Amino acid sequence: MSNATTIGNAGVPAVPEDRIDPKKAIAFLAMVFGMFMAILDIQIVSASLAEIQAGLSASSDEISWVQTSYLIAEVIMIPLSGFLGRLVSTRILFSVSAAGFTAASVLCATATNIDQMIVYRAIQGFIGGGMIPSVFAAAFTIFPPSKRSIVSPMIGLVATLAPTIGPTVGGYLSNAFSWHWLFLVNVIPGIAVAIAAWNLIDFDKGDRSLLSKFDWWGLAGMAAFLGSLEYVLEEGPRNDWLQDHAVYYCSIVMVIGAVVFFYRAFTAEQPIVDLFAFKNLNFAFGSAFSFVLGIGLYGLTYIYPVYLGQIRGYDALMIGEALFVSGLAMFMTAPVAGFLSGRMDPRIMIMIGFLGFGAGTWTMTHLTADWDFHELLIPQILRGCSLMLCMVPINNLALGTLPPSRLKNASGLFNLMRNLGGAVGLAVINQILTDRGAIHYAQLSENVRWGNPEAEDLLASMSKNFASHGLDGPTTALSKVSGMVHQQASLLSFMDVFYILTVLFASLAVFAILMRKPGAPAPGGGGGH
Repeated sequence: MSNATTIGNAGVPAVPEDRIDPKKAIAFLAMVFGMFMAILDIQIVSASLAEIQAGLSASSDEISWVQTSYLIAEVIMIPLSGFLGRLVSTRILFSVSAAGFTAASVLCATATNIDQMIVYRAIQGFIGGGMIPSVFAAAFTIFPPSKRSIVSPMIGLVATLAPTIGPTVGGYLSNAFSWHWLFLVNVIPGIAVAIAAWNLIDFDKGDRSLLSKFDWWGLAGMAAFLGSLEYVLEEGPRNDWLQDHAVYYCSIVMVIGAVVFFYRAFTAEQPIVDLFAFKNLNFAFGSAFSFVLGIGLYGLTYIYPVYLGQIRGYDALMIGEALFVSGLAMFMTAPVAGFLSGRMDPRIMIMIGFLGFGAGTWTMTHLTADWDFHELLIPQILRGCSLMLCMVPINNLALGTLPPSRLKNASGLFNLMRNLGGAVGLAVINQILTDRGAIHYAQLSENVRWGNPEAEDLLASMSKNFASHGLDGPTTALSKVSGMVHQQASLLSFMDVFYILTVLFASLAVFAILMRKPGAPAPGGGGGH
């Protein structure tokens, strides 16, 4: 254990090694709950998009923006929150974020058309994004390293459980009440979190002098870069990438934004994001793993509902119930992961986690059109347990060895990497599903054609069957067979995605071994080992 008694309690009286100030603990719990709401709201709409689409009479192209606008805005705010936290203090940043998030939730529920909804969701995402990194930074600042094994699984659980149970909660709410409640459900907890944060958080002071050195160009560059990147990744797979005008122009904006942002990050006196945190090798590795965890977390949360909706024809509630197992597995594994994190080499934990992930996705490569709750049970449990086993040591590894002065910024970067992983993962998964689906359809339809006796026999018997029920036999049979071929092509492309994910996770398990074991804490920092 580290002997640093007051990890980063700048300006706060020293706390005995193993005592946690109850006021701080309650403040921290309120922050964790705020973060839970902000992350939950990305996914809570995903299972209920059809209901929102009907309610706002939106087209299917427009409705995806209910999620995209939230993600774009959140991705810009997450790295910015480190600077804002140092400028105004965690207390003000978090309280204002919680209050603003609650107000934006009410606005979302009152939206009458899709344009209003997109604007309100963007506001909600932007303000909510301020809550997420603050919690990670606070966890590693206000608690002594000896308490890491309790605190780290807690934030890890919230960050992974929220997106996983989002579709379940959303499905229940929109089924039981209406889609408006997806947003109204935030109001009372949001007000409570804002009040608690304002009254209880006091572990740092703002530094107003930073405002005079605020890097406006850096902010503009970062917003253009990350916002356009999210847009290109979201819309690219659907619109044939650069063939689409909007995607093409956004790519140009993205490149210009990136140049401005990186130039300012290295030359400005007070850069908006401190990229030098990556010089800490463990933080760099931790962020890379965080990126891949994002693919596993958001990618799999996306692909299971798509499979259950497309192939099995499940509605929002049934999808939510089928995916609930993952959340349950995470919940059960969190204390175990916390217990192990203090007693086991983190590299081994990360390796076991990624191997478990790979085993889960490997099981899914044997997918058929009949798989439902029972067959999905083992992959879901493996995914839930592995996520927690990876998340806890990755958090400790990335943030546990940084000096407190770097923590706020680094925490923003660390969370950003997970979100970007999710965005890149979704874009790649969508692209694979589209491309491989088309290839498989072409290959399968070559075999189902005139001249193939089996195909002709099947069509003839189906035509007779439909004709006997008074339908146009040949036409109905053809469309039925075409549907079967489409379904099998989709299934094969799902399997391809799972194959690729298996290879990715297995190769990362090898990388975990190559990492340096986190040593003693750096002076002024604290390492939990």
